[in-house]
Amino acid sequence: MSDVKMTTQRPVQSASLFSNLKSKLPKDTGIFIVMVGIALIFEAFGWYVRDQSFLMNPNRLVLIILQVAIIGIIAVGVTQVIITTGIDLSSGSVIALTAVVSASLAQTSDSLTPMYPSLVNLPAVVPIAAGIAVGFVCGVVNGVLITRTGIPPFIATLGMMVSARGLAQYYTQGNPISFLSDSFTSMGQGAMPVIIFLVVAVIFHIALKHTRYGKYIYAIGGNMTSAKVSGINVNKYLIIVYTIAGGLSGLAGVVLAARVSSGQSSMGLSYELDAIAAAVIGGSSLMGGVGRITGTLIGAVILGLIKSGFTFVGVDAYVQDIIKGIIIVAAVSVDMYRNRKKR
Repeated sequence: MSDVKMTTQRPVQSASLFSNLKSKLPKDTGIFIVMVGIALIFEAFGWYVRDQSFLMNPNRLVLIILQVAIIGIIAVGVTQVIITTGIDLSSGSVIALTAVVSASLAQTSDSLTPMYPSLVNLPAVVPIAAGIAVGFVCGVVNGVLITRTGIPPFIATLGMMVSARGLAQYYTQGNPISFLSDSFTSMGQGAMPVIIFLVVAVIFHIALKHTRYGKYIYAIGGNMTSAKVSGINVNKYLIIVYTIAGGLSGLAGVVLAARVSSGQSSMGLSYELDAIAAAVIGGSSLMGGVGRITGTLIGAVILGLIKSGFTFVGVDAYVQDIIKGIIIVAAVSVDMYRNRKKR
């Protein structure tokens, strides 16, 4: 009888030890292990296909980090929107609009056809502030449409996606805006985009984890009705969330224009999908109430690794888009399975 007790207790004890060990690990350990695994897979493919290292190439790593920085800035805002059970499809188009507006105010007197001949050689703070302000305005419009009219976030931000892209094309008449000042373009050179992304990530990681704002948007995403009953001004905080997302898209647009020293209406195409994918891969739930900035950061790095890795091993660009779509669907499927299991 005692032998039977011993054999039944051992699996229970081992299971409890495993669960205790799992609970002590950081919440993003699993997705971090996936990131490392993907990097090692491409490293192995690199030696097998091209007889060279994928990870030990400094130029490639710098390119990955710069790509991650732009997407990551948007994804920080998108993560907060997803936590509230919302979605933001407009961020890529807002990038284009803010990029062309900021670039038009950053032109120098060397330009042959400046958009505003009387506003050349302005201090860099003017185009930077203007671009971010345009992003904030787009975010406010999204938030007001969603909260005041009852339009679903998908439709409201879809409308903004189309309108912002159209405004960018109308503003430039399809022409690129170049001859930007050095003080403006310095914002996108070297490690500056990465520094900006990390500062943004740290600020909102702290805001979500240690402030009333963070507690309220998690409460709204967890159960909006209960949040209203408990006295939270749900509409106010939803407008704030979408305003922040728009402002961060504006910041990303300014950084992108500074990085490429140009403003173009075609900028930011499909960036909103990459930002949503980064958030979902990083553990944010489309059902709301779940999401972390650290997970989103790792998700953005995973996307950067996949894109650069496929290019490195010679996968066709069209096939890359197909695989990216499969990854997004798989991430959402895992999220849905996880939520069903919880219920």
